[in-house]
Amino acid sequence: MEKFTTLKSRAIPLNIENVDTDQIIPARFLKATDRKGFGDNVFRDWRYHKDGTINTDFVLNDTNYSGSILVAGDNFGCGSSREHAAWAITDYGFKVVVSSFFADIFKGNALNNGLLPIQVSASFLSDLLAQIESNPQIELTVNLEDQTISVEELGVSETFEIDVYKKTCLINGYDDIDYLLSKKAEIEAFEKQSV
Repeated sequence: MEKFTTLKSRAIPLNIENVDTDQIIPARFLKATDRKGFGDNVFRDWRYHKDGTINTDFVLNDTNYSGSILVAGDNFGCGSSREHAAWAITDYGFKVVVSSFFADIFKGNALNNGLLPIQVSASFLSDLLAQIESNPQIELTVNLEDQTISVEELGVSETFEIDVYKKTCLINGYDDIDYLLSKKAEIEAFEKQSV
């Protein structure tokens, strides 16, 4: 995984509540086991009409918006436990998803795949969505070490919680195996003491 410390980026506002994993990546696209290529079908049924033409009304198809931060409505990632949802979002190019609530399984899958889910207050989320929708050029700054998300030009900021272990993994670019390997010398030293 890539190391994550600080990210400054524009954002895409997905002002929809209760986005479930089947809306993130429809079940008919779950046949592959490789993480690559899932981004092509992220939010497929919203990005395209049934005849395959682009839905220009959907925010991911709106050229006014860009960036590697997705700001979504409340209760993001509910539904089935498919890890493919996190794969699809990261493969599309997002590094952060912001919401006022995440389903626990989605949150865990996101963190395991290098995607940072930031849970903020409902009022902060509402203000953030309004600011992005009125000014698509606005940039957000995410500082993982300080656990803050801010809009510097507006002088607004909020802190967020994250599991200490997952924070360590993201900052160092570790998956679970990488983390264990980083502790190899300590493990070997402990084993020698036990003999």
